[in-house]
Amino acid sequence: MAVLINKNTKIMVQGITGTQASFHIKRSIDYGTNIVCGVTPGKGGITHLGVPVFDSVKEAYNKTQADTTILFVPGTSVKAATMESLEAGIKLIVCISNNVPVHDMLFIRNALKKTDTVFIGPETPGIITPDEARLGIFPLNLFSRGKIGILSRSSTLTYEAVLAVNKAGFGQSSVIGLGDGMIIGMDFVKSLELLCQDDETQAIVMIGQQYGEFEEEGAKWYKSQKSRKPVICYIAGSDVDENGHTIEYPLKNKLQFMRDCGIIVADELPQIYEKLISLDLK
Repeated sequence: MAVLINKNTKIMVQGITGTQASFHIKRSIDYGTNIVCGVTPGKGGITHLGVPVFDSVKEAYNKTQADTTILFVPGTSVKAATMESLEAGIKLIVCISNNVPVHDMLFIRNALKKTDTVFIGPETPGIITPDEARLGIFPLNLFSRGKIGILSRSSTLTYEAVLAVNKAGFGQSSVIGLGDGMIIGMDFVKSLELLCQDDETQAIVMIGQQYGEFEEEGAKWYKSQKSRKPVICYIAGSDVDENGHTIEYPLKNKLQFMRDCGIIVADELPQIYEKLISLDLK
């Protein structure tokens, strides 16, 4: 079972005719991802990358019944693109965009509370279900289908986690980049819940950040569950601070809190592999 996207997911691309979108969506299509339409205002009626392009999300949704959209739009356009998607009834929004204004993300988060739509990002490298569907900018040659779910708040360290899982010989069930931004949509609570409910996922690797409380909130939820899958967590920069010095008490307290909630903490990035091997998964 796949988390969030699979080979049958009907996907719309907002900003499909842009250079970055064209580059990455072409690779997603070649991977087998079910891209059914694109949206670029003023270019409705053309075909791009083999799919029809529409002027609006509502028109695209009515013609294709796409249930997922990926945003390749400027940061200042994310608010409008998201609201258009919510009004059309899109259930999953993946936002690649950088530099989204903070007040726009606060508005989006408030709007999402009134819906059951999942918003991933902004500043996410995307999500992937290996061998089924890929949305975003992930290099495809890294991934192999398997039993480890990966959740990450660090785009670059996502790849390190994938390599560690590959080295351990397990492969990935689903990989979700939650986004590097200060304010994000889907958090660790919801994403941990999804992977814990996934029959294919046997364990989870979680990459967090030093600052903010997303990691603690996810850990609290995890601790509250009666039946739990193993979760290995690495906090980016947990071995040294930004100046290369030994970490101070606030971060140490965060790491200890994760341990107290039953999460396996990797103090250094290479320990992800070691912790995975120690799980002795079938």
